[in-house]
Amino acid sequence: MKAEIITIGDEILIGQIVDTNSAWIGQQFSLNGIEIYQVTSVHDDREHILEAIRKAEEKVDLVVITGGLGPTKDDITKRVLCEYFDTQLVFHEPTLEAIKVRFANRGIDVNRLNQDQAMLPESCTILPNKLGTAPGMWFERNNTIFVSMPGVPFEMQYLVEFELLPRLRETGRTKAIFHKTVLTQGVPESMLADRISDWEDALPKHIKLAYLPNPMSVRLRLSAYGDNEATLRKEVEAEIEKLRPLIAESIFGYDEDTLASVTGQMLSANGKTLAVAESCTGGYISHLITSVSGSSVYYKGGVTSYANEVKQQVLGVSAESLESVGAVSEEVALQMVKGVKRLLNADYAVATTGIAGPTGGTEEKPVGTVWIALAGQNKTFARKYVFVGDHRERNIVRSAQTALQLLRQLILEETSH
Repeated sequence: MKAEIITIGDEILIGQIVDTNSAWIGQQFSLNGIEIYQVTSVHDDREHILEAIRKAEEKVDLVVITGGLGPTKDDITKRVLCEYFDTQLVFHEPTLEAIKVRFANRGIDVNRLNQDQAMLPESCTILPNKLGTAPGMWFERNNTIFVSMPGVPFEMQYLVEFELLPRLRETGRTKAIFHKTVLTQGVPESMLADRISDWEDALPKHIKLAYLPNPMSVRLRLSAYGDNEATLRKEVEAEIEKLRPLIAESIFGYDEDTLASVTGQMLSANGKTLAVAESCTGGYISHLITSVSGSSVYYKGGVTSYANEVKQQVLGVSAESLESVGAVSEEVALQMVKGVKRLLNADYAVATTGIAGPTGGTEEKPVGTVWIALAGQNKTFARKYVFVGDHRERNIVRSAQTALQLLRQLILEETSH
């Protein structure tokens, strides 16, 4: 089944809000064997909406429309749908009763605009919306299914999960699909593609590989299409077993894993603790670690030693080192990591010092230069990285992720014996 998403609303086109609905729908559809053919955004304009629906009907089996179902005059989707399907608005008593109950529970009176939400196209199937006043609407014509839903994200998500997808499954037109994402860090996309080229070329035709790079990692998503999900799952897992030896040092997890959650699990499983000293990352590593529920079991704390005097007074970095080699150096990074490990009495420690940018770089130490130091139970070391580009936030993210990847590898090395 191929689908097109049509989002309605001037606020999307002018950048007032970000269209997160299409991304969420696309994710849910892909998990249910529905291919997104196209996403279209249109103005709150009759002709524009009609044209988008006409074109979509020519190309796909399912047209999903979001937005324009509110009670105000600028919400015209219902009237346009009536025109397109040659029908009329009629009063729907169950919808009004649901609105009355919803408003009574909140101590609010139902006004005329709220009552108008119960005026719905006569030829549609109503999809009850338990989280809002605007129900979803299901139409069918020329073997194409059209579904209109509110643009409010939590209302739309409820309707997709509890009304739309169950009905689509009943049609028997959805196919099996299975996705598995391999998460890697530390190897650029081009180098990764080169390493796994032969493996990628040998993939079965019904299993597709997508490269999904971002500052956090490069994700490798395998998507298998067929008739039986269990069979597809086994086939994908078998291909990942072939992939793993080729890039074993780069793979840190799968699907919804993060480096912070994976390293946290490793620390917790081995009864170890962690401390962090941050300069250029400004507390971002600590943020990632503490975003994981249960991190208090293994995370001792961190020192954001942005100023040199904090490096000296709290972490014990020597003034001589800061003067002779500068804060962005191997020597200072090592002193930082040893200092925070000692200060917080942790089993493992991480430290970062560098130039995030966009200013502050020199010919010797350009923007993006970062020293990352690690201290474990038996090993302490520092590594230098020069991240390309002067985008401050990107350099901070890269530094933090690289630090967590080094930590993961160190824990694995020291606990696998």
